[in-house]
Amino acid sequence: MTYSTDRIGIDQRVRDAGLRPTRQRVALADLLFAKGDRHLSAEELHEEALSAGVPVSLATVYNALHQFTEAGLLRILAVEGAKTYFDTNTSDHHHFFIEGENTVFDIMSGPVKVIDLPEPPEGMEIVNVDIVVRLRPKRPA
Repeated sequence: MTYSTDRIGIDQRVRDAGLRPTRQRVALADLLFAKGDRHLSAEELHEEALSAGVPVSLATVYNALHQFTEAGLLRILAVEGAKTYFDTNTSDHHHFFIEGENTVFDIMSGPVKVIDLPEPPEGMEIVNVDIVVRLRPKRPA
């Protein structure tokens, strides 16, 4: 297999998140976290896994991504209806999305402010607010 050699670190990261470090989970976590902050769909991670020689089904990739999300290792970012990206940066931040290219990237810290949020329903609390700024190439005037 051609994923990174820091298997012990990834193994421990999966274990620290409360998940059993199976061979497939560790391989997928390695692909996810070895390249820094990323935004990937399940299909993109599946393709990377197969290219890296990790024999895994798309269903297993989906299951692992959702387990990683529930364990706090990833954030889910719903961008286009059924299109979901998994973000390895779990800090509070916002995103740009380039329409037509299906590219997501972080908005670096800046002047994004969310004010006057509505009161949540009884017994609920606001956990997070995601802002996705959609971009497209400028059209000729």
